[in-house]
Amino acid sequence: MKNNNEAIELNPSTMQKVFSWVSVAALVYFVLVAVSTVSGGFKMFSGGSAGAEQIFAFATNPFVALLLGILVTALVQSSSTVTSVIVGLVAGGLPISIAIPMVMGANMGTTITNTFVSMGHIRDKQEFQRAFSAATVHDFFNLLAVAIFLPLEIAFGILEKMATFLADFFVGGSSLSIKEFNFIKPLTKPAVNQIKELAGSLPVESNTAGLVMVFIGIFMIGFSVTFLGKVLKSVMVGRAKAVLHGAIGRGPVSGILSGTAVTVMVQSSSTTTSLMIPLAGSGVFTTRQIFPFTLGANIGTTITALLAATSISGDAAQVAMTIALVHVMFNLFAVALIYGIPVLREIPIKCAEALARQGTENKFIAFGYVIGAFFALPGLMIVFN
Repeated sequence: MKNNNEAIELNPSTMQKVFSWVSVAALVYFVLVAVSTVSGGFKMFSGGSAGAEQIFAFATNPFVALLLGILVTALVQSSSTVTSVIVGLVAGGLPISIAIPMVMGANMGTTITNTFVSMGHIRDKQEFQRAFSAATVHDFFNLLAVAIFLPLEIAFGILEKMATFLADFFVGGSSLSIKEFNFIKPLTKPAVNQIKELAGSLPVESNTAGLVMVFIGIFMIGFSVTFLGKVLKSVMVGRAKAVLHGAIGRGPVSGILSGTAVTVMVQSSSTTTSLMIPLAGSGVFTTRQIFPFTLGANIGTTITALLAATSISGDAAQVAMTIALVHVMFNLFAVALIYGIPVLREIPIKCAEALARQGTENKFIAFGYVIGAFFALPGLMIVFN
């Protein structure tokens, strides 16, 4: 008969599994803190919502408004924040025809965060190719969506007309909030505040301290993603892999719904999609399997602007709700059209995989893409417009 000591003894295999899952949880938390640190640093550097409003003052036509949406969101690192600012600007008199391209640009600019996360795999060619492809498929989907819907909107005003009609059913409702459901921010806030205090203690200006936070966050991403990829390879087998594939990889509907639900809860598409990149890098999911989840994140992120619009009353309530509904419909229609038509569905996947192959062979292409697409190109085209 076994004594009590022998009965409670854990075998080495079980202990190893427990340690591995604890490591996954710790590293995922580290990734979340790193993403929040980068976001917070960019906000400090750019001036956050106030800085976004100042930059948007340069919007003179739909094309410039689109580029400003990309640039501001890349700087503020939150499409939710930017779209909420746009709702406020529309309530203050910004023409909806200018606000709509801004919203489309915000959709494009927010994808830079998961591209940063993919850089954590850069030392392993195969991992980096998978991660970079999974990250940039979001970029190419949004680019294709803008290429289709922006010309239609400029020519016919389809989204504005439909949103104006639907806004009548929403205006007059009470202000809503789902902040209490955002369980990510309270978890990461203490750690991010410590990093912010560390950066703020340096003898530099606040915007420079913001850049320090960005570099700290990027270093943390590189560190955590490198180890997370290795640990995931060992734990994502058998039942654990089957459960995750059941939630995300079962099919497009399951993936889209999962992405939408998670993004509504954490109120950040950047956070949602960034958590998928290490899974793609480690080979748990392919770009094709990640794609529907990414589309769901695009839909889920629209909830913030929609709720922000419900808090505006008076004469401005109608236009504020209109632009918020434009954001919702733009993402819903883009997902339905692009994913619903097989030929269009393949374009973002093929483009992302091709860019990832080139970026893997030449890292300067990958870095040049990030800097050029999100900062340099929009900035230069705005300056010379």
